[in-house]
Amino acid sequence: MLKNYLLLLLALFGFSTGYAQTKPLVVPLWPKGAPGFENRRNEPEQAQDYWVKNIHNPSIAVYLPPKEKATGAAVIICPGGGHRLLVYNSEGVMPAQYLNSIGVTAIVLKYRLSREEGSPYSLDKQPQQDAYRAMRLVRSRAKEWGIDPNRLGMLGFSAGGEVVATVAYADGQGDPKAPDPVDRLNGKPNFQMLIYPGPLGIPDSITTTAPPAFMLAANNDVCCSEPIVKLLRGYRQAHVPLEVHLYAQGSHGFNMGQRSKLASLQSWPQRMADWLADNNILDPNPAHKHQE
Repeated sequence: MLKNYLLLLLALFGFSTGYAQTKPLVVPLWPKGAPGFENRRNEPEQAQDYWVKNIHNPSIAVYLPPKEKATGAAVIICPGGGHRLLVYNSEGVMPAQYLNSIGVTAIVLKYRLSREEGSPYSLDKQPQQDAYRAMRLVRSRAKEWGIDPNRLGMLGFSAGGEVVATVAYADGQGDPKAPDPVDRLNGKPNFQMLIYPGPLGIPDSITTTAPPAFMLAANNDVCCSEPIVKLLRGYRQAHVPLEVHLYAQGSHGFNMGQRSKLASLQSWPQRMADWLADNNILDPNPAHKHQE
């Protein structure tokens, strides 16, 4: 048990050189800045301790797994922070390092913050725009980064789960006439993983086109356990694959479990890894079928 816990810590903190690259590849979502806000792209971000904010040039940070472990699967990570900041280290970098440890390319999205003081952004527009662009940009560079574009999912924490929801339950089709070829690609994730997601963007009903999902929260999370219960009902009615873990304790914001004293929360990332494996997302051979 102690050995397994130590291995989890190594994966989370990236102490082992075999887990993840030290410095990710950072790519702006738009070369000349976000549409309509190009003049703000050179404004510096603010970062301190665990958070990042003042994001006006949204970007992705690409963490590639060791070549000998790479499965071809990829996940775009959306950290939480109430749309006021991004909990970037604990809900961005650390999940990326963990995903790298199981052979998944991890891409951390810095999306624009609509509730930050003085923000010019709309809650129902810019986060979705950034999420779609991130999905399409990654698919456009899938070959370069060794990614299967049909095994590209999203992982969202808290407010980041709301960002994921804006694209997971929408059409996702690109514009075939868009001047930028990136914008012609599909922006819908193939699967999604929501960790204590907020209520915004959760649809009243689920259609059969919803991506398969893994969801997890604490039952005593006043804010963000109900969205999972609502989605569970919708997924069951639509007969779309879903796995839900609703823990008795933990409240909100336990990140990757490293700060919790609860054994169940300390090991929750393994449940996510199990789900990815059981659904063949980590299997580079698309011909393989799920074994009952």
